[in-house]
Parts: sequence; structure tokens; C-alpha cells
Amino acid sequence: MIKNKLLLAFAFCLCVGSLDSVSAKCALKSAKYKHIILIGFDGLSSYSLNHGAQMPMFQKMMKEGAYTLENRSVLPSSSAVNWASMFMGAGPELHGYTEWGSKVPELPSRVLNKNRIFPDIYSCIRLKYPKSELGYFYEWEGMKYLVDTLALSTCKQVQLSEINTKVAVAPVVKYINEKKPMFCAVVFAEPDGAGHSKGWESDDYLQMVNNLDKALAEIVKAVENAGILDETLFILSSDHGGNNCGHGGKTMKEMQTPIVFWGNKVNSGSYIKESTMVFDIASTIGYLLDIQQPQVWIGRPIKSAFSKK
Repeated sequence: MIKNKLLLAFAFCLCVGSLDSVSAKCALKSAKYKHIILIGFDGLSSYSLNHGAQMPMFQKMMKEGAYTLENRSVLPSSSAVNWASMFMGAGPELHGYTEWGSKVPELPSRVLNKNRIFPDIYSCIRLKYPKSELGYFYEWEGMKYLVDTLALSTCKQVQLSEINTKVAVAPVVKYINEKKPMFCAVVFAEPDGAGHSKGWESDDYLQMVNNLDKALAEIVKAVENAGILDETLFILSSDHGGNNCGHGGKTMKEMQTPIVFWGNKVNSGSYIKESTMVFDIASTIGYLLDIQQPQVWIGRPIKSAFSKK
């Protein structure tokens, strides 16, 4: 009798495991992409892209993809509050990160997930795709406080903006080749530093964005070499722009940032006409991965950037 019960329990576990596997595969089939790579450039302004910035790879992706240069940051137009909004699908009034260097919410987060942090895109993906590979590479130390790190598979601080771009992004390249992540964010600390030291649109700033573009090209090449380019969506964006040698204020130079979508199923060569905000990026990623966003999110998927086929 005991032996029969054990056999039944074992069979039940196999059945549940099989159902979970089938469920995960069905969910993945409903997703529009198998891989999404988000590349963030701290302090990259839309204004600079119209006034002297030479970014051949970035601008090629704009031309071939769908983009806007009128995306707006939340206020203040500073780093932590906007990166948090990009990953958390909501503004500071809800997630609670309100300052340039927030490490914890200054306001109580409206909702907390099981890991005691406001629900972000990483935790939402992990919930639907428990075995998914989720990566996070960042340069500025403050970035590690702005996502649910317990939902990550890989999390590394890397000096991404170094002049030798191949060496700088080598850990990202290696990771993409080996792991082929479902979602990975790579967030550079520049050109924000060049903007603060010499000014937005200064020669130093423009030289830096050109160098960052070379790093972007290396990451695109890594995706191609990994054999997943046709199944990958790239999203390029920023947290804020700048004015003179600073940001955080309410000018369009500080608040307007680009969003670029590049990959198959993107409406190639299209300008996104509707209003977008930084928190719409999380909602768009969720939409593309067939994830129902949390009720507390206020972001809207940017559906016009994608083909309906």
C-alpha cells in the first residue's frame, strides 16, 4: 500500500512538472520576441541627437526601426527616479524613488511584491517565466537599488563606458553568447559625466556619445554572433537629458529623451507620434512578452511601433 502511494505521488509530481513545462512553452509562444535587449545611456538627450551627435549605429537603428525623440522623463529629470520609473512602469508618486540618487523609496511604495520591492519588469517576467534568463549590467553603482535583484539570473557592475569599447563590453558580449537571455538591460553611466564636467553638446560630450555608439555596435554584433538577432528586439533609451552642465529641472533639453525600437516586427522607418513617458518602456516590454502588467503600473505599451502581423 505504501509503495503504491509513493508511486502515485511520484506520478503526480511528474504530471505537474510536465504541465508546468507545457504551460511555460505555450506562454513563450504567445510572446512577440524570444529576446529583448534594453540599452540605456545615462544623460543622452534628444537635443544632442539633433545637434551634432555622431552615433552611426544608434542613428541606423533609428532609421530602420521605430523611434521618438519626444519621450519625456518624470520629474525631477534626474537619474535614479527615472531609471526606477523605466523598470517599474510607474512614476515616483507610486514607486517612491524621488531623487537623483535614491537607494530606497523616500515615499512608501504603493505596492510591494514578495521580495518587498515595488514590482518591476524583472519580477513580472520571473513570475510568468520562472526559468527565464534575466540579465542586468550597469556602470553607476546606484543602479543596483532600482530593480528587483532577487528576480535576476545575472547582475554585474561593469565599467561599460571605457574608451576601449571591446574590453569595456566584453562581459556583456560573453554573457549574450553563453546565456542568450530572454531580457537583459545594459545601462551605461555616460554621457552624463561628460555633460556635468564639460556641458551637454560640448566637444567632450559629443566624443563620448560617439564612443558609446561603438560599444552599442559591439553588443549588436554579439547578438548576431549568438545566432539570435532575428528573434531579438533592441530598445535604446535614456533617463534624462541636460542643460549646460546640469539636469533635474523642467526644460525640454533636460526632459526629452529618445526611445528606439529595432528588430523584426517593428514598423520600420516610423516615427512614434503618440505621447510617451519613461515608464511606458516597462509596459511595452511586458506587452511584448505577453505579461499582464500590475494594476499599480500606469505605463502604456507603445503598440504603434510594432507590426500587427
